[in-house]
Amino acid sequence: MPSGKRVVVADDNRAELSAMRTVLQDAGFDVVAVATRAELYVALEVAPADLLLLSISMSGVRDLELLTELKGDRRWSETPVMMVSDLVDDDATELTFVLGAADFLCRPLGPRELVARVQAQLRLQRMLSMSKHALMRAEEEIVRAREDAESRRKVVDILHEVTGDLTSDEIYHILARRVARTLKLSRCSVILAKPGDAVGVVATAFDNPSLRNFEIHLDRYPEIMAALAHGTPVLVEDVQSNPLYVDIRREWASNGTQVPVRSVIALPFSIGTVQAGVFFLRRMVDEEPLTTEDVAFADSVIKAAVAAIHRAQLIETTKADNVRLEVLAHTDPLTQVLNRRALTARLAAELERARRYDSSVSLLMVDLDHFKRVNDTLGHLAGDDMLREIAAMLQESIRSVDVVARYGGEEFVVVLPETNAIGAVAFAERLRERIASMSFAEAHGGARVTVSIGVATYAAPGTPSIDELFGRADEALYRAKADGRNKVYQ
Repeated sequence: MPSGKRVVVADDNRAELSAMRTVLQDAGFDVVAVATRAELYVALEVAPADLLLLSISMSGVRDLELLTELKGDRRWSETPVMMVSDLVDDDATELTFVLGAADFLCRPLGPRELVARVQAQLRLQRMLSMSKHALMRAEEEIVRAREDAESRRKVVDILHEVTGDLTSDEIYHILARRVARTLKLSRCSVILAKPGDAVGVVATAFDNPSLRNFEIHLDRYPEIMAALAHGTPVLVEDVQSNPLYVDIRREWASNGTQVPVRSVIALPFSIGTVQAGVFFLRRMVDEEPLTTEDVAFADSVIKAAVAAIHRAQLIETTKADNVRLEVLAHTDPLTQVLNRRALTARLAAELERARRYDSSVSLLMVDLDHFKRVNDTLGHLAGDDMLREIAAMLQESIRSVDVVARYGGEEFVVVLPETNAIGAVAFAERLRERIASMSFAEAHGGARVTVSIGVATYAAPGTPSIDELFGRADEALYRAKADGRNKVYQ
């Protein structure tokens, strides 16, 4: 324990007082010894004590009133008080601690014990003081954190809105709106442009939401050009005095143009590694100017939101790719109707639905008659054209719930949900007649073709498999061909 700690000893027993003073002084403490209550208060008024040794046998002290007074005075309430007594009384000991005493010592006291107990209390007091200072610093940090949290809350609110499944255009619009409202801006726009561009495109504007994909000439906006060129935010607190606007102000003056803008922030942003544009923030002449704090807030929001914009663009690209791949995976590349694999999946779903709802589903197997002759006489390109035209005609002829697929070669399949055998045969006859009347491309001599159609129907309570349904349709098709073709059989 470092020397110089001020200890005030109060005891009306002069001999005990002298003994304690000597012991503590020899241990390196700055000791003030007092024998009366009045002397005690004088000593405390002269300089604060680091610790107080107080005897409960002092004249005039009743029921520990002095301890109560000291602890009740905010000037000394934090000073540790060690009580010293000639008597061992459990009730008195307990009461001293209740009233705020730091320790209770019983005489006779050995010098080492006295010094050790005083040093222990001073160490505790030092730790307590350090803890209080740390607590005060923590409270100050909490106040600052609350202020930062409010700012971050605004950021989080904005980011929460832009991290959903939105397009980049929607994110731009939301950001412009929320940043404008948070910073109380009259104008907030997103300008898409790269360094060196002469023209920028307004992606969105808070003050005019309908203004999208509007081109602006960047030489009219020196702050945007500076932000793009240097890749750092540009703050213009006063448009009328900032040197960036020297030439523009001359032009305004010569044209008699009144510009209502007071201050501007241009915040550049990049998508990935590509400079994408600028957030353009403005306040009018009747509003407070923008500040560096506004720059910091808007920049933090926009930098964080750029990741969401990048993600949105990736999602848009990925969705488009997925749609394209999905189409490729389920579509016949020649005729653009469903392929055999997709047909199987759709037919399985329709059969399950028919079983569940006690309904029917019909399947038409359509086969072009003598199609080999077409390929042999007109060529495979003519045959491909014919297949495409027939596929398109089938698609035009069906309902939205029906399915057309290329089964293989010159065979097509039509699936008709909620259609019984009579309806399926009637529909098949209409298809047969329409195909027979079709005249194909003049480039191929206006060739004609007929089809044979096999019809199979599932109706509850039967439970055929997909293969069984195909087998029935294929058997009916075989009979139609064997009976001269250009016929419908079931």
